[in-house]
Amino acid sequence: MNWGRAKTILILSFFFLNVVLGYLVWTGKAKQTELATDMTGVLEETNKLLKGKSIQLSHELPKEAPKLKEITFKFVESYQPNVILKLQYPFKIASLLNRISPKDDLPKTDIPKLDAYKHDPILSKKGMYVLNQMYNDYPMFDVQLKLYETDAQITSYRQAYVEVESGGEDKEQKVIPAYIAVRSLVEKFLLDGSVITDVRLGYHGQLFDSQTQYMVPNWRVTINNGDIYYVHAFNGAVEMQTASTEDAAADTKK
Repeated sequence: MNWGRAKTILILSFFFLNVVLGYLVWTGKAKQTELATDMTGVLEETNKLLKGKSIQLSHELPKEAPKLKEITFKFVESYQPNVILKLQYPFKIASLLNRISPKDDLPKTDIPKLDAYKHDPILSKKGMYVLNQMYNDYPMFDVQLKLYETDAQITSYRQAYVEVESGGEDKEQKVIPAYIAVRSLVEKFLLDGSVITDVRLGYHGQLFDSQTQYMVPNWRVTINNGDIYYVHAFNGAVEMQTASTEDAAADTKK
């Protein structure tokens, strides 16, 4: 074997491999730069739209755009979300809301699975506190625990609880950024002078008369008049829920 020739071929092979890898890295960075530029442009246009319609944001939009997928789940039948239950051990709401981390002690109570929920300050109101069941640190907006207050203590509740069966069959997808979701609302739905009070990412879905249900990632956008918009975090489809619709739905469950 001609070792000198073999050595030359090996060196050339590594050289061309490095050239190819270098090109792939360069094109990848170029695409990232181009994408970042495009996103900056979209953000600037969104801000112009907001200003043009005098629409205000009460706080900065979330910057997260994780990869998620739909989830399938079943409601646990032993929980009765339409029935208000009296507490054997009432407690002050501050002992629950002032917990700094999930590891902090929960108040003594007979509410099952209380640590699976997180307070939703947007939907809560005086005398009634809403908590959403969490899945992988994201709220499931349609699965709620409602706490009712009497004489400065939580004395009753009603509760839905689900068991998530899987993360769905589809692969994870990167969700659309929050400002793209907001832009679609500003262009087609929101009235001039509206105030966007909250934008958060979670799971939402249409509930059917079926044992197995599913939810998909949605951006929930709430407005100062009480209206709620759910923006599908993959395809941008919009579902609107007015304040009157929400109140009527709540009344039918009491």
